[in-house]
Amino acid sequence: MKKNYNFWLVLALSTIALTACREDDLIISEEEEILPPEIVTSVEGFYLLNEGNMNMNKASLDYYDYESGIYRRNVYGEANPESTLGLGDVGNDIAIYGSKLYAVINNSNKVEVMDVKTAERIKVIDVKNCRYLTFSNGKAYVSAYDGEVALGNTAANGFVAEIDTTSLAITRTVEVGRQPEEIAVVGEKLYVANSGGYSPPNYERTVSVIELNSFTKINDIDVAINLHRLKADEDGDLYVSSRGDYFENPSKLFVIDTETDTVKNSFDIACANLTIAGDTAYIIGSEFSYTTFDWTINYSMLDVKTETLLSESFLPAEVSDAIKTPYGIAVDPISSNIYITDAGDYVSPGTLYCIDNNGNTKFTVATGDIPAHFAFEFKTTIINQ
Repeated sequence: MKKNYNFWLVLALSTIALTACREDDLIISEEEEILPPEIVTSVEGFYLLNEGNMNMNKASLDYYDYESGIYRRNVYGEANPESTLGLGDVGNDIAIYGSKLYAVINNSNKVEVMDVKTAERIKVIDVKNCRYLTFSNGKAYVSAYDGEVALGNTAANGFVAEIDTTSLAITRTVEVGRQPEEIAVVGEKLYVANSGGYSPPNYERTVSVIELNSFTKINDIDVAINLHRLKADEDGDLYVSSRGDYFENPSKLFVIDTETDTVKNSFDIACANLTIAGDTAYIIGSEFSYTTFDWTINYSMLDVKTETLLSESFLPAEVSDAIKTPYGIAVDPISSNIYITDAGDYVSPGTLYCIDNNGNTKFTVATGDIPAHFAFEFKTTIINQ
């Protein structure tokens, strides 16, 4: 039977829509909610970046303070009243490095750099269709699509931009595959998951390897079609997800040995998102099939030392049953508290759940629209980077 690519037509149309950000958007005031406090260890709290629906200019930033238990919504607008359009259109990634907080705002084509303590804007760095970021040795690395996207094979290759974290200037760029997604540094190499997600059935299927000193691509590792997530464990192995084609080729998870830059293992599980804390990978399996027209959702754990799947779900049944659209995932590296978000209907405020390491629900709280990306704030000496 001929395959139906309506999904991709809808995706492309929503991505390349010409609707401008509404100029009459008002700054949303900060809101506070009191939650149970956490014991402050080396982690003081975390930022949560809410994506916001595309072309709605509703990306927003929340913060949960462990000591006080105060959960603050819309902290960016409060800290930056002069930014009349708020944080921007589609928050795609967030991370802390030194004294600065970096937020990748995809459809606004920028990386927003803020003070980590106050969320006040320091600088805006223009990066066309930026996606994800990581850091190493005083540099930030940002993957980008390099222009607007449309269905077909004519899209330009993407690139990775290197940003000096002191001057906040782009210093070098290197070309990778079409529509690059998550990136990670292991040793002296940078790895980039290429998707080619807008050219079905001719997806990309490689992880590009960049040598950091020369900032040149030295290899492409053949993995699988339509790659997305890419996370490194403490031993330097990479866990890379394939989204498949939503028909005969399902989502899978692969393990790359960065000593040899080869695939050494794979798992037949859906992987929409994952995070690694210690020896455990926590995996959200949320996959739609155009064969069955149904979603398959599961919550898996994987021992990254032995590379074996664990039998139990990481969520209690009452939480997994309540979640409509599992989306973001993070695990506190000290307490092992699990933070998972529900994007709901994608146009209304989402929900954040906190689950302790005994499987008990500590709290739930309303977030911004499409809560997605976490950045833990650690109690360290601030370095001006």
